[in-house]
Amino acid sequence: MMRRNLTFVLVVLLAAGPAARGQSPGRDYRKAHERELLAEFAELLAIPNVASDRANIRRNADHIVKMMERRGLAPRLLEAADAATPPAVYGEWKVEGAARTVVLYAHYDGQPTDPKQWAAGLEPWRPTLRTAPLEAGGSTVPMPKAGEAINPEWRLYARSSSDDKAGVMAVLAAVDALKAAGRRPTSNLKIFFEGEEEAGSPHLADILARNRELLRADAWVIFDGPVHQSGRKQVVFGVRGVTGVDITVYGARRPLHSGHYGNWAPNPAMTLARLLASMKDERGRVLVRGFYDDAEPLGEAERRALKEAPQVDEELKAALGFARAEGAGKNLLELLSEPSLNVDGIASAEVGAQARNVIPTTATATIDMRLVKGDDHRRQVARLVEHVRAQGFHVTDKEPTDEERRSHPLLARVTPRGGYNAERTPMDWPLSKLITDAVQSVSPDRVVRLPTLGGSLPLYVLRETLGAPSITVPLANYDNNQHAENENIRLQNLWDAVEIVAAIMTMKE
Repeated sequence: MMRRNLTFVLVVLLAAGPAARGQSPGRDYRKAHERELLAEFAELLAIPNVASDRANIRRNADHIVKMMERRGLAPRLLEAADAATPPAVYGEWKVEGAARTVVLYAHYDGQPTDPKQWAAGLEPWRPTLRTAPLEAGGSTVPMPKAGEAINPEWRLYARSSSDDKAGVMAVLAAVDALKAAGRRPTSNLKIFFEGEEEAGSPHLADILARNRELLRADAWVIFDGPVHQSGRKQVVFGVRGVTGVDITVYGARRPLHSGHYGNWAPNPAMTLARLLASMKDERGRVLVRGFYDDAEPLGEAERRALKEAPQVDEELKAALGFARAEGAGKNLLELLSEPSLNVDGIASAEVGAQARNVIPTTATATIDMRLVKGDDHRRQVARLVEHVRAQGFHVTDKEPTDEERRSHPLLARVTPRGGYNAERTPMDWPLSKLITDAVQSVSPDRVVRLPTLGGSLPLYVLRETLGAPSITVPLANYDNNQHAENENIRLQNLWDAVEIVAAIMTMKE
């Protein structure tokens, strides 16, 4: 356990009000170098970065090493025991006399994607500038040349433009800004860029444990996620954990003609649909026994923060085009503090132009479950498996045998997808005002403080392996399409990110 954990936990105290917009050491630099920063960012975005693509993920790591070498950050790759694992990229900026050490974290891998699902004229790893979001009719513009103006409302479309190579670029550009201004950080800086966060960070604990002394620090600051839906900047004290399963149900051994065998042979797609419907009620409440039992309640400071945050539910429903929200009368921010169950996707035979009049052989659904503080990812999976059994299914963890297919009218294969638990830093711990003050110094509006982010990050692994406290500072625009097709970053959010990181690097006592 680190000696300074209790004295430097980076939790935000209640701010009296928005500070006047200050002069971040990153602002002058990024204004003078927007074109160069954009070009360097586009070069990084052009490298495919799915963690399972071993060759390209290594290209990303090597490219980032070169970016860090140019900045004098003494980079190195931190490898796991499994040589096939995407490495973490590490660098540092030591400051003589600094009283604390902070690790700055982002990840360079991205979610898998199908290029065919991206809009016409867009490709995941061909960075493209547009004058506005697709939904607002934005048109494509070429990358700016020297002397050409750059509109901060333009969007840069590419996989990981927001999640999370924007964090990587913001950290490195902030280093440039400080060095150009002749300024030093007020903390010893360690930089850690992970390469498999979107794959669930299965080897992160190994990398951390193998480099425990190297990564010793007072706190980790995490640059990932979107700003608040109101557009205001956020400081967040925790994240939800995540786990999931693949569920496959079975029918006949081969596809059957729906005319000859319909009404007789079981249809696995219908069977799976009934199983999934049993997991949630019409209000969105999860019906898996014990699903909510372990959730730790929020404290007084956390409940107060939820009440003080902007409420944007009605505006969001209108913008997203649906009339009925789930949640039994609770608002979005309240629901982010509860565990959730989501169907990521369902597959069974073909649809549309490729559809055939058949009874399919199998149907598969991928389910993700978001966890809150107190939940254990293995226990939640076990509860889901018991729910499947309670619906009358024989459950197996491998391809069923002939005997199992003959013996069990309802048969399901459940394959866990790994995961990690939630992490939350108490909002009323002392001396954490530093981070919020730094973010507030570059924002004209009061910073939003929330107890937890809706998404997931492996912060529990940091705590469990290193004893490290953490705080998350989201950077991207809230409508960035992360994890989906047409991912983008609003340029002003990228510019703000450089200023935010530079302000945190130079935060004062």
